[in-house]
Amino acid sequence: MRGLLGLVAAVICAAACSTGSSTFALTGASVDPTYFCPGGANNAAYDMHATIDVHNGTGKAVTIDSITAQMTLASVTGDWLEKVGDRYDAGSAKFNPSDVAAGADAKVKVTIPSACTSGTYGTGVSSSGNYRVIMRVVTSAGTFSVTSANEHEIVAA
Repeated sequence: MRGLLGLVAAVICAAACSTGSSTFALTGASVDPTYFCPGGANNAAYDMHATIDVHNGTGKAVTIDSITAQMTLASVTGDWLEKVGDRYDAGSAKFNPSDVAAGADAKVKVTIPSACTSGTYGTGVSSSGNYRVIMRVVTSAGTFSVTSANEHEIVAA
């Protein structure tokens, strides 16, 4: 009888003490650290790349419907067109994969549209802006936000 009670207690503890998550979660994110804006660029489009780490602890696949990004200027060096605190809504991003299997971890690759402006080379001192990037992810399991662990720096001529 004692052995049976010990076995039951062990099974209950194993179920209750499990460290696995039964939810869908964004567990981390990173973005390209630096982009060198070409001299003479005027609102020139470029792609910023990001990675979002995802954990699907649910019992069914989760579909990612959309990802949007917002960039907030965190700091500047030199003469910058924007002020610290200014926000840029990058809009809809491209991403892959769009489905995360039940019980799986995934790295979602994200391409975020951005743009930069830079003086011509040799006409002044180089400047840079560091942006905090927040991505909003709409899924079949709900809407989530994740802030990149690193900032994205734009370096201008």
